[in-house]
Amino acid sequence: MKHPIHYDFSVLSELDIYLFKEGKHTKLYEKLGAHTLRHKDKEGICFAVWAPNAQSVSVRGDFNDYSVDAHPLQLRGDSSGIWEGFIESVDQGMTYKYHIVSKFNDIVHDKSDPFAFYSEKPSKSASRIWSLEGYGWKDDTWMQERHAHNAYDAPVSIYEMHLGSWMRKVEEQNRYLSYMELSVELVKYLKFMNYTHVEFMPLSEYPFFGSWGYQVVGYFSATARFGEPQELMHLIDTLHQNGIGVIMDWVPSHFAVDMHGLINFDGTALYEHEDPKQGFHPEWGSLIFNYGRNEVKSFLISSAMFWLDKYHIDGIRVDAVASMLYLDYARNDGEWIPNAEGGNENLEAVEFLRSLNESVYAEFSDIMMIAEESTAWPMVTRPTSVGGLGFGFKWNMGWMHDTLKYMSYDPIARQHHHRQITFSMWYAFDEHFMLPLSHDEVVHLKGSLINKMPGDTNQKFANLRAMYTYMMAHPGKKLLFMGGEIAQFSEWNHEQSLDWHLLENPLHTKLQKMLSDLNDLYRNERALYQYDEKRKGFEWIEQNDHRNNCVSFMRKSDKADETVYVACNFADETQTEYRIGVPYAGNYKEIFNSQSALYEGWDIGNAEAVEAVKEPMHGRDYSLALTLPPLGVVYLKRIP
Repeated sequence: MKHPIHYDFSVLSELDIYLFKEGKHTKLYEKLGAHTLRHKDKEGICFAVWAPNAQSVSVRGDFNDYSVDAHPLQLRGDSSGIWEGFIESVDQGMTYKYHIVSKFNDIVHDKSDPFAFYSEKPSKSASRIWSLEGYGWKDDTWMQERHAHNAYDAPVSIYEMHLGSWMRKVEEQNRYLSYMELSVELVKYLKFMNYTHVEFMPLSEYPFFGSWGYQVVGYFSATARFGEPQELMHLIDTLHQNGIGVIMDWVPSHFAVDMHGLINFDGTALYEHEDPKQGFHPEWGSLIFNYGRNEVKSFLISSAMFWLDKYHIDGIRVDAVASMLYLDYARNDGEWIPNAEGGNENLEAVEFLRSLNESVYAEFSDIMMIAEESTAWPMVTRPTSVGGLGFGFKWNMGWMHDTLKYMSYDPIARQHHHRQITFSMWYAFDEHFMLPLSHDEVVHLKGSLINKMPGDTNQKFANLRAMYTYMMAHPGKKLLFMGGEIAQFSEWNHEQSLDWHLLENPLHTKLQKMLSDLNDLYRNERALYQYDEKRKGFEWIEQNDHRNNCVSFMRKSDKADETVYVACNFADETQTEYRIGVPYAGNYKEIFNSQSALYEGWDIGNAEAVEAVKEPMHGRDYSLALTLPPLGVVYLKRIP
């Protein structure tokens, strides 16, 4: 079959070109790439690709036996650098690449389409002709109510996961589950565990499985490893229908060096900086986007918008923001170039991040933009109008590091490190925080969470239960990486399934049950989330009892009778008649105990209601005499 090519047709208007060159086009995926269209009663594909330094560009594909010469594209005459052409009778699913000959030294590259919606399954690298139309979404109720699920005053408990290693079919050559299989197994599991959201590590197409998706080539292409784009839509749709939000990791900080991708795209450093002091990531061996180039800004903002638009994604966690903000990130003296003011701030990246957040929130006000940012950069989650970066949330890396360090100490030594468990409250309300116990903490010889805990097996489990229960009461939204909920002993390995066989052991099964119950309690106790970002939602009872390794505090909502009283004993000895001050008389009931026998704990606590007596303490008129279990955390509420 012949496939004629036409040049008298374009999907790009003058306004499109203007916005593209200004860095303000936020939906380039509707214009660039390969789109099925009708032209003069002929159906075919309109191809458009940005390659301003190319001498020639042609499309090679299944439809022309990958001929270099059969279908040349034509350069637009408007200085946009865009090549385009309309090819008749090209079918869905056919593969193609752009054959690009550079103006410089006749460098020749075969490139996958930066705007492809679907690609060959790696290790193959061609793009596929694919339409995203035709999927019938059934998540109207979720989308209409999404603002309530993603709000600052909503309960947010996130299960972070890697699709390729959550659960595998060991009996079928250790294969991972497909999008369609996950829409059954994962949805069922998340409902059982009472999570509000799931966070997928990157879904954009990537060549090297060992990069976990963080070295991307296809910023608009759902990875083909797990199925077709519409099957990913089905997974997200099913999650929404079951009341579960979907967050996706997204990587604008760097991209893969694989030659079929963005690198040296038209024979020049088109997407990246040419100077390696600006354009090469020494930590990851990848390339850094040139945020000062407007066309690159349009490309990246359009990518974020694409996942929110076409896949109904509820939130984007922006990876490695710190590496974007600082020109000297992971570099020694002499290995970086100061900004125009002589500083180490990447001013172009700052402007890009602000434009990104302004653009997506203008279109989707009910989503979450989340920064993985590990430094003291100010106002990450404040509006751009007051000089902030405009994110909705920021990972609280300080809390994570301090908490894990504190919990790693033998209880007898914790009294000397008490500040590590209390310091986070000094800055807990400076940003809108999420508390992350992510994949980064259980790889690269860091050990699993359970193995970070001191003591024998029972003590390790007690410590882990205490840490999770303390985390759920601490201000900030919650995130736990898969495997943590079953106390996997081994580090995460992306090449194999989680160790589900551990659930044959009651210690692991009951920890899993505890997290399910804890998530459920969290979702139903407004005091644990309503004022996460406001100081009025938290009040210390006792923060200085370092000798006993104890802290106690209140989490409060707008109703006094909803207050949750939290008492933590990080020592390995029971505290009897441990007195804490409370504001009201009456009886107080224990509503959660990390050392309950239900969770294979040591069954020490306050089985009966505790009466507040008129004995002032901690600046309050009444006090409770509690039994605090060793290595345990208890929650109490006043009985109306």
